[in-house]
Amino acid sequence: MSTIARASLRGAESVRLAVISSAPLDVDAHLRAVDDPSAGAVTTFVGRVRDHDPDAAIAVDALEYSAHPDAEHALQRIAESATDESDALVAVSHRVGRLSVGDIAVVIAVASAHRGDAFAVCRTLIETIKTDLPVWKRQVEIDGTATWLGLGG
Repeated sequence: MSTIARASLRGAESVRLAVISSAPLDVDAHLRAVDDPSAGAVTTFVGRVRDHDPDAAIAVDALEYSAHPDAEHALQRIAESATDESDALVAVSHRVGRLSVGDIAVVIAVASAHRGDAFAVCRTLIETIKTDLPVWKRQVEIDGTATWLGLGG
């Protein structure tokens, strides 16, 4: 098998969970998905809706996320790519629909033999999600004013 084929296979096997969901996200389910006796490090990232944003004139009330129909497939590819150069295992989800302040929008769990890889893969994954995942958000302020953000992604 070629090096490229092995890397591609490793990427697919390393992604234990890649989901776009309208249901609340479960951090513990992501941790269980990457649980492995070879992992000496586990990192997590939890992205939550906050009550403020530099683009908002007043307090933020909610975010409304929408996704392209292929977003879950794109999330799988992003996760596979993030793990290509490592032994990391990944579980990642992004929520869609209306989320209130405090709700979880993104969960990432990364397990690896060493902390350096776990942190690096986790960071690469969230940064790539922010730029490449076809998910967009409509920010709703407490007075009902709404602005679309992230339409270039």
